[in-house]
Amino acid sequence: MTDKIYNVLFLCTGNSARSIIAEALLNRAGKGRFRAYSAGSQPKGEVHPYTLDLLRSLSYDVSQARSKSWVEFSAEGAPQMDFVFTVCDSAAAESCPIWPGHPITAHWGVPDPAAAEGSESEKRLAFAEAHRMLGNRVNAFVSLPLSSLDRLTTESRVRDIGRSLSEAV
Repeated sequence: MTDKIYNVLFLCTGNSARSIIAEALLNRAGKGRFRAYSAGSQPKGEVHPYTLDLLRSLSYDVSQARSKSWVEFSAEGAPQMDFVFTVCDSAAAESCPIWPGHPITAHWGVPDPAAAEGSESEKRLAFAEAHRMLGNRVNAFVSLPLSSLDRLTTESRVRDIGRSLSEAV
């Protein structure tokens, strides 16, 4: 077993819902093996209130949750990422910064809960559904035996997680 802590960046356009949820999920499920971060290409500047409500209701610490630009993570002195995952289709289509260290990248698209329409309960359900979908992906990811996989196999596995769990469960 390796003592390496893997840095993972979740990207979305607004960094107010999906990427924040994914960051919280991995920081909990990673049990010290992973350090998750989140950012956006065009950050909203604040975390969506339903994101915060959901995470608080599930006993996540949201004291450090904030909407921020991906520029923070491409700047000198930023943590070097081992993995960068886009969680929205818009961010996946954008031209991303060149990440130092050439991290493994994959797209784990999830519908935007902040765009959900309907009653308040329907909107909140969309946030819970995003949490469930991202949780499935994060759990599959933390189960990978990363220390025993070569780079090509790891790239394939993390991309498969995004593809195979797109419609699942």
